[in-house]
Order: sequence, then C-alpha cells, then structure tokens
Amino acid sequence: MQSLTEFARTAAGANLYHEDLDWLHLILADWQVISDLSAADLVMWLPESNGRFRSVAHARPATASTVHLEDIVGMYIQPTRSEPLREAMECQQVIRPSAARWAGTYSMTEVVIPVVRNGRSIAVITRESNLSAPRFLSGAENWTLDAADILADMISRGEYPYDATPASVTHGQPRVMDGALLLDREGVVCESTPNAVSCLRRLGIRENPVGRSLIEDVTSVVRKDQRIEETLAVVVMGKASWRVEVESPQATITMRAVPLIENGRRLGAILLTRDVSEMRRRELELMTKDATIREIHHRVKNNLQTVSALIRLQARRSDSEEVRVALTEAERRVTTIATVHAALSQNVDERVDFDEVAKQVLRLAAVLAKTNQQVSVDIRGKFGSVDADAAQALATVLTELVTNSVEHGYRDYGGSVVVEAERSGKRLHVTVTDDGCGIDEGRAQSGLGTQIVSTVVVGELHGSITWERRQSTPGTRVRIAALLDQ
Repeated sequence: MQSLTEFARTAAGANLYHEDLDWLHLILADWQVISDLSAADLVMWLPESNGRFRSVAHARPATASTVHLEDIVGMYIQPTRSEPLREAMECQQVIRPSAARWAGTYSMTEVVIPVVRNGRSIAVITRESNLSAPRFLSGAENWTLDAADILADMISRGEYPYDATPASVTHGQPRVMDGALLLDREGVVCESTPNAVSCLRRLGIRENPVGRSLIEDVTSVVRKDQRIEETLAVVVMGKASWRVEVESPQATITMRAVPLIENGRRLGAILLTRDVSEMRRRELELMTKDATIREIHHRVKNNLQTVSALIRLQARRSDSEEVRVALTEAERRVTTIATVHAALSQNVDERVDFDEVAKQVLRLAAVLAKTNQQVSVDIRGKFGSVDADAAQALATVLTELVTNSVEHGYRDYGGSVVVEAERSGKRLHVTVTDDGCGIDEGRAQSGLGTQIVSTVVVGELHGSITWERRQSTPGTRVRIAALLDQ
C-alpha cells in the first residue's frame, strides 16, 4: 500500500510542497479525535492532474459503525461526488449537506472540509456519517458533533492542526471513548460524557463537574507530595493543546486539551481524559524489577571483585610457584565474569553489547598474561548483542584463548593476537589467530585452560571448536562456531 508521500508524488494536480505534506501528516496523526467526536468516517482526498480525486487516508470512528467496510485508500471518488469536493477547495469553506442521501441500504450525510494551509487548499476531507447506525457515545450526541463542526471549520481556515503540540512521551494517550468534557473559555465544564465523569470520580472529584471550574476541583484532589506541573492549569483550562498527568491518592488520570478556536479567538476546549492507574502501576513494577536486576548484577560484580582480591592476596602469600600460577589463573577467570556482570548492571534487560565487553576483557587478558614479551590484541568484526549466559561463557572462552596465545606462543618475541567475529542472526563464528611459535602436535586440549574452553563451547554455546597450526606462517588459529539465543 502506498504512503501519503507516494500518493502525493503521483497526484501532480495537488502541487504539494514538503511543508504541505508535513501539514497533512499532522492532521492524520490526530484526526481520530474528530472522527470519534462526529461519529463519522473521515476520508482524505488529493486532486490529480486529470481532475479526479483519490483517497489517500481513511479513519473509522470508535463511537459508531463505519460507513466503509472495505479499504478505500487508493480509490477514486465517483464522478457524481466530485463537484462538492472541487467547490470546497475553491471557496475554502466547509460544505454541509442540505439533506441526507442514500448509499445502498442506509442513509448518510457527507460534510466536505477543505484542508487549507497559508491560504492554499492542498487537500479535502469528507466526513461521512451513517445515520441509521447506533452511536456508542451515549449522552453526548449533540455537543460532540458541534465540537467536531468547529474543528472542521478550523481546518478550513488553517487553524488546525495546532502550531505546537508536544509529543507524548508516555503510554495512555486519552481518546474520546475514554472520556470527554466540553469547557468554556474560563475552564468551566459545560458538558461531559459518562466515562469522563467516572475518571473524575476515581480521581476523587465526587460532585457533578458540569457548571464547576475544573481546575479548582483538580487541584483540590492532587496528592500533597506531587509536584504540580506548570502545564496543569493550561491543560485543565483548555488553553493549549498539551497533555498532563494528574495523580491523586486514588488514581492517575491523563488529560489532553483540544482548544476550539474561531479566527484566533478561543471559544473553549474539548478535554479528553483517561484513567491510566493500572498502566502506571505496571510500569512502576517493571521499573522496580529492572532496578532490582541491575542492583543484583552490581552486587555480584562487587562480590566477584572481592573474591578476586582475596585470591590475589593469597597468591602473593604463597611460597609455591605452582600455587601462585593456579591462583593467578583463577583470579583472571573471576575478573572476566565480574566484567560481564558490570556490563549487565548498566542495562534494563539481560543482554549486553559484547563488543564493549570483548575490548575490556581481552586487552586485560593480554596485559595480565604471564609473559615478558609485548603482545597486542586486535579485535575485528562485530559480536553484537548477547544474552547474559552466553556473554559469560563467551568472555571466559576468549579470555582463555588469548591468554594461552600470549603465554605459550610468544616465548622469545612479541607480536599480535587477532580476534575476528562474524555474526549472522543466531550464529556466531569467531577466529583467534596469533603469529607466535605455533601449537605443538598433540598439545590441543591437554591443559586445564583448553579443557575449560572445549567444555564451555560445547555445553553452553552449543557449538564446536578446532585448533590448527598455521601452515604458511608461524602461529596458531582457533575456530569457534557458536549458536546464540536472540
């Protein structure tokens, strides 16, 4: 299905600029409010060079049955219906029908709304209502339709969409079905829907809101410890198209103002409300859970560092060279695992960017390895994001391999160890290559370190590992094939 921008490219008769397309996208982002207030389908049409009008977007109401059961985006309007659209664009005024018309088995009305920007008509919207369909917004049939008419006139004058509407950064955007109030210029409630009354009741406002100043009622029930947002009065009085969240001891309500304007003069506003108490409670639980997980990883990292320090202290006090070597290797392995937990403590999920982990643990492994030679580690390719279990296993394997290469491959001279990673979905291929003296025949998997590597690769990374002596140049190459969980 083509997008609005793609339709605009083919509709040569529309003569749309980039700013015009942005204007149309702003309308589409918010026109569900108008569709629900009017209990009608909204269809946006663009004129083409052949004089025909093509539909580029369609919104169905949540407050009534739709007129169009089928998808009409991309279709042309019938020639008999084109004249009102053309007239609306020319006169830049909303054309309302004098009588209903029949559309198959039901009667309907069609309001034609020109979309005007900077004095130019750039598109047209039809508001199509099925008169025989029941409305789901009980008790608000008249005033919501009047409000929708005002918004239609604002579109025809270029006063809607608004100049500045802050983007919503939280879930729970209020809708007409969730609750709607009609405010006058002073912020006094003139009309309300049953759901809006329920939202205010949950907030702690027990009185009938009609005829009362809403800002006074709202400020009287907010939590004493809640910081009052500067936008609260602006939104609750309907002065700007902003959103605010009001929290009382009983509930959390999101409110959004839709100002009604005529030639720059504010007539009042529609205030949309939604109870988001349960949604915020779940978000708080998730945030608490994430914080707890990060704290656990942080404490594990601290404990492992303490263990590492104790092992290092014990190694220094030992008189046996063999014991010191064994304890030093154990310290290095514990430090590697601690590094992974340090990375996990910074995330909200159980995954880490292993490229950053690899830089830390591998270069540290080369520095701490027992050798008198200068050996560098070069990391190439991308490991990508890895889950916690695989990250610990992979860090252990690579640290052992790099340490092995540094300690046993460079006895008389320095060099470099190259770690290459190639990731394709769940499959990870890693090659560790050094230019040292090369592995001796039959030495693979004979030491504790290589035995640990083989066990971890097969058991935890669900893969395979092979050692080989380089043929053309001195050195050893180790190939690992692993299967990671995404």
